[in-house]
Amino acid sequence: MDTAAIPTQRESEPGPGTRGRATLPGSPLAPASARALVRAALDGGPAVPPRLADDALAVVSELVTNAVVHAGTEVRVDWLLEDTGAFVIEVRDRHPSRAPRDALAGEGPYDTAEYGRGLRLVATLAESWGVTYRVGAKTVWARLPPGGSDAPDGPAPDPALEVAEDLAPQPPRADGDRDWLGRGALSFLAEASDLLAGQLDENLVTALTGQLIVPRLADWCAVWLEDEASVRGGARDGPARVWHASEARIEELRCALEKEPPGPPDGLRSGPEPYPWPGHALGPRGAHGTALSYRLVAGGRPLGTLVIGRCGPAGFPDEITGLVEDLGRRVALAIGAARQYARQATISAVLQRGLLPGAVAEIPGMRSALVYEPCDKGGPSGDFYDLFPAGDGRWCFAVGDVQGKGPEAAVVIGLARPWLRLLAREGYGIADVLDRLNQLLLDDATEAADAAARALVAAGAHPLASGDGPQTRFLSLLYGELTPHDGGVRCTLASAGHPLPLVLGPDGTVRTAAHPQTLLGVVEDETYTSETVELRSGDSLLCVTDGVTERRSGSRQFDDGDGLARALAGCAGLDAERIAATIRRLVHDFGGGAPEDDLALLVLQAE
Repeated sequence: MDTAAIPTQRESEPGPGTRGRATLPGSPLAPASARALVRAALDGGPAVPPRLADDALAVVSELVTNAVVHAGTEVRVDWLLEDTGAFVIEVRDRHPSRAPRDALAGEGPYDTAEYGRGLRLVATLAESWGVTYRVGAKTVWARLPPGGSDAPDGPAPDPALEVAEDLAPQPPRADGDRDWLGRGALSFLAEASDLLAGQLDENLVTALTGQLIVPRLADWCAVWLEDEASVRGGARDGPARVWHASEARIEELRCALEKEPPGPPDGLRSGPEPYPWPGHALGPRGAHGTALSYRLVAGGRPLGTLVIGRCGPAGFPDEITGLVEDLGRRVALAIGAARQYARQATISAVLQRGLLPGAVAEIPGMRSALVYEPCDKGGPSGDFYDLFPAGDGRWCFAVGDVQGKGPEAAVVIGLARPWLRLLAREGYGIADVLDRLNQLLLDDATEAADAAARALVAAGAHPLASGDGPQTRFLSLLYGELTPHDGGVRCTLASAGHPLPLVLGPDGTVRTAAHPQTLLGVVEDETYTSETVELRSGDSLLCVTDGVTERRSGSRQFDDGDGLARALAGCAGLDAERIAATIRRLVHDFGGGAPEDDLALLVLQAE
């Protein structure tokens, strides 16, 4: 490659694309910082293909790691997204006396100590790259093609696994161990920690563990995972993951390890401890070796066991065993965090299913369509809906939004929805239902505050010490009753602090179907009123939550300038399902990304 003809001072070239620059200390934290900066720049600029973004993060990580390991000076990183869609990265350090290692230049894999993938990764991903020396500085740059590198056949591997493989190239042995430990171990551990900390799936954490350890630190490794039941019972299933530097021996190794799993946990020591060598599974050349086991412990709880092995008589030097123990602690923390996330996700899903109706009622003479999309951040959604028969030829509907999310929202929804159904079936009118629900929320908040005060007193604290008075739980609610008759459907409804419903006529006219009233759970002895509209054949009633009306695009909201009414007017002539789908699409397109709030909309159309 003729690199002399390719310019390296890209930061001086004018262009409308996204560009940036950062100077980082020559420490093991520099690669992670560089990745975070480039990731933020790509997220905040023009949209780029996902493969190009992944390639850019991998290349900047490798170049900064190379500079930190070989130079140890501060590192300057420049990046530019050209108007052609290509992405250029430059990394400059102040140690020009040694060239960055190029594994394509013909040196054998064990001739010199390896500290990373070198420029193999850069050469694979970049359409061009080069190195420039100046007085007191060395710059390595790479230009990534628009769209990223050519995708291989078949499904793409997980990007985290690719990065883990880059962190663990073919291992040096003997003196190479200590040479690598002195130069690259800290960078390796920092990169590995950064990689593991971002995973929320324990299966992926264990997969990354093997990629990080084999073959850099060991010839093979295995991970057993355990839950509280297996710890109490002392039972062990087979290893969750097994790796070997030679893929042909993985199954043999797995079978041998399943026959001799780690013994019952003995305390919470993280290791290392000797482990029986499965020589018969590794063939004649692997008949002798050393194996060590490490307990994976986080927060005082055992989560599993990591076993590593090396063939040959040399065994593991102390530096390697200490490094694996340190890595094992990070693996345990990542597994613990992934399990906690999984538990919370399961609880959220169960709560969400329990807080919503199992089915939406069918109403004679009407068609209905529903869109419900919780953004799923931190627990159950604050939005809810219901459509149910109330007896005597009546059907009731509700679309509500609780202030907040998670368990607090679940408490209010779990209180409001059953009471709406009970009061409706007892024959209470719309206004009376809202009056009673408002008082119920206020009474519940007072009882909760009294219980909290009693708990403070029992704990020896003054009930006013916390500074908290009665905490009301606000609820916005659109609630209505539908009564089909020969000429159409009579709809009586009321809006308590909720976005007002809209009626779309067959001719495209749009009108508001209610007037605004106070949120529920705010004002004591508030009196609510209702109003009635007639829905003729072809009329459609649209009910939404503020996830629709307040969808943002910069400083603008979707409903600015009656945006929702204009969008609904464009749906004239559509059936209920197509109206719901159209409004949903317009809301999604308005923000240019995934909605940041829960989204619910209900369309009721008279036939």
